[in-house]
Amino acid sequence: MAEETQVRGHRKERVGEVISAKMQKTIVVKVERRFQHPVFKKVVRSFNKFYAHDENQTAKVGDLVQIQETRPLSRMKRWRLVQVLNADGSVRTPAKN
Repeated sequence: MAEETQVRGHRKERVGEVISAKMQKTIVVKVERRFQHPVFKKVVRSFNKFYAHDENQTAKVGDLVQIQETRPLSRMKRWRLVQVLNADGSVRTPAKN
């Protein structure tokens, strides 16, 4: 039973931009959602802010990150950082402890 991977089931994932990294082990991620208005048929952009857990504090303001839904970690944190996707196409995965 060496090297078992932990299966977390189907969890929501989002990609967004880090807008704040001032808290310890917490980042605020802005996720854009585009949809067509039901009456006027115009494409509308809306944004949501998600508080995500960043254990190793790897994400910085302006980084493109992928977050995943998890159990409630605090009053507002229900997401965790999966990986940091930079604008140049490179990927940084947080180190596991």
